[in-house]
Amino acid sequence: MKKAVIFDMDGLMIDSERVTYNEYVKKLEQLGHFDFTEELYKNCLGKNKQGICQVFIDHYGDDFPMDEVWDDVHVWIDESLRAYVPKKKGLEELLKYLKDNQYKTIVATSSGRTRVDEILKNANLTEYFDDSICGDEVTHGKPHPEIFLTACQKLGVTPQEALVLEDSEAGIVAAYDGHIDVICVPDMKYPEPQFVEKVTKIVDSLDQVIDYLKDDIIDD
Repeated sequence: MKKAVIFDMDGLMIDSERVTYNEYVKKLEQLGHFDFTEELYKNCLGKNKQGICQVFIDHYGDDFPMDEVWDDVHVWIDESLRAYVPKKKGLEELLKYLKDNQYKTIVATSSGRTRVDEILKNANLTEYFDDSICGDEVTHGKPHPEIFLTACQKLGVTPQEALVLEDSEAGIVAAYDGHIDVICVPDMKYPEPQFVEKVTKIVDSLDQVIDYLKDDIIDD
């Protein structure tokens, strides 16, 4: 039986990917680049800062002002999320169910510590989580399984006792390679077939995870 649930944050709990994409478009248009499509942005999903920056450098070249773009965009994103944190459908219902049924919970995200703590606080979500682990606290980012395996260690559970909730392909691979069951809740991008093969289940919204957990109890 599952004892713990590991949550990604951006695109999974927080409807931030659309906000992020729009801010990148705004900044790139200021620099004269009008070709930053959703398809290109989807290559960034689930990656840490290094991986995201590489997507831009691969597309725009080594002389691309990545530091300027990163800094400006993330200042704008933080300003937006400070004013309002858009939560994904079913999140609060799932978190209340997990709390009422004594599941251990942790956030495992590629975002940095300061940003994570601020967003969880502004969204009134801190009380629902036992712990968190951030991208600047691990050596290898997703799709490496380190962050999820470390999350299991923090909660004192085995990978078999945990369930990962993810929206990104990189996150799916990280959970799969860590031998942790993963449910995908797609955000801007539905996973390609080779990633679908690695998931335990795909659901439309987070509240549908409750039925999976109830079935898990019955099966056990």
